[in-house]
Amino acid sequence: MLIIGEKINSTRKSIDRAVRSRDVESIREVVLNQVNAGADMLDVNCGTLDAQDEPVAMEWLVKTVQETADVPLCIDSANYKALAAGLGVHRGKAMINSISGETERYKNVLPLVKEYGASVVALCMDDKGIPANLNQALEVGTRLVGNLLDAGVPVDDIYFDPLVRSVATNPETVVETLRLMEEISDRFSGLHFVSGLSNVSFGLPERRHLNRAYVVLSMASGLDAVIVDPLDSTLMALVYATEALLNKDQFCMQYIRCYREGKLKA
Repeated sequence: MLIIGEKINSTRKSIDRAVRSRDVESIREVVLNQVNAGADMLDVNCGTLDAQDEPVAMEWLVKTVQETADVPLCIDSANYKALAAGLGVHRGKAMINSISGETERYKNVLPLVKEYGASVVALCMDDKGIPANLNQALEVGTRLVGNLLDAGVPVDDIYFDPLVRSVATNPETVVETLRLMEEISDRFSGLHFVSGLSNVSFGLPERRHLNRAYVVLSMASGLDAVIVDPLDSTLMALVYATEALLNKDQFCMQYIRCYREGKLKA
């Protein structure tokens, strides 16, 4: 499981302040906390800034994070100029968050994916928005992944996000999301699946329980990357345990190592 730390996001007030004031030490603390907790990659987002300021801020943010820890970054923005600014200073292979079937977004982001050889989060949506049901999602997702492959993007670089909705208002969303991942994976061998956790529990109390359960269920249906708070020690322990149970951790060696490192204390 690829663990992508979610906490360097300017929708969090502390991160917004740190980015605007170029507070290096505050950013470094968040970086190190996530990496020490087990993050393999860090999402970086400064989308609360004005469109003209975001590219400069993203360049600073990418440099600051990678000067603190030698980890790849998931450069997260709806502003393709900010994506380009971050990619231009990124060391190693980055991930772009994200591309979709929306005409304008696809047109602007695909050249960046190819120019920088980045992996990319592919959102299951198009100009009509998020699909309303499983059949529509299969159509939109198949078309998007097929177009990326036809454009020369390797399947190993595509991380398909099925865009789960809140179970509070869409009771079938998790069941349909699991089926979507299973059916899309049958069509595209080697395709990766990624998900964020905030949507599935939106509007409900004690959201962490739903988030954790969703990760476990999704891993059984093919999820192999997650954008998450790695400081949630219970969730991380469940990820390690689920990998062992799904035979993705041979002889439970990672699980045992995490136990010895104290990472299973939830």
